[in-house]
Amino acid sequence: MPSYDFALILSRPLYEAELDPLFDRTGGLVTVSIIAEPQHADRSGNASCTWQAGTLAEAIMTVTAHLEESAPGLHVLRVEVDPLLTIRDIAERVGRSADSVRLSITGARGPGGFPASELSTGGHRLWRWSKVAAWYGVEDAHLREARPTAQAINGWLALRDVVPDIAPAPEVVTSALSAVLHVA
Repeated sequence: MPSYDFALILSRPLYEAELDPLFDRTGGLVTVSIIAEPQHADRSGNASCTWQAGTLAEAIMTVTAHLEESAPGLHVLRVEVDPLLTIRDIAERVGRSADSVRLSITGARGPGGFPASELSTGGHRLWRWSKVAAWYGVEDAHLREARPTAQAINGWLALRDVVPDIAPAPEVVTSALSAVLHVA
């Protein structure tokens, strides 16, 4: 069964007391932002994981259910399926050394034009995998599945938020995506 990396944007971070129920449901495979004080509950939260499932849609819907059932009042708002990677992450995915990737970033190796980093914090830069994969010419089946899946699930999450009575069940969305994307 394939593993899928994705992040979920949450209506709020989780409280420490909500971590045990989430851990029990997920075996500790979901990393979440937490808060200790109620005054910080107005911030959005996030969850990230690598989850095994038959499809990306199934993985996202399963983790969404685990989160929302573990933390009453918490809602998943959006999914992000194109991960941000460090130089080491990129090196591992493309089968090169970290030094080789650094040289590609600076233009000292390869054709030049390495994608710009998406985020830079504390001296560390992060790159969007889809852009890096395209630059290296890596064919990633997960990326082909990721774009339409994220678009459909984000639409479903928005519909569920605005008019929950007419939003289809998660299983309907997952089944429809599996049929359209021709995944098992």
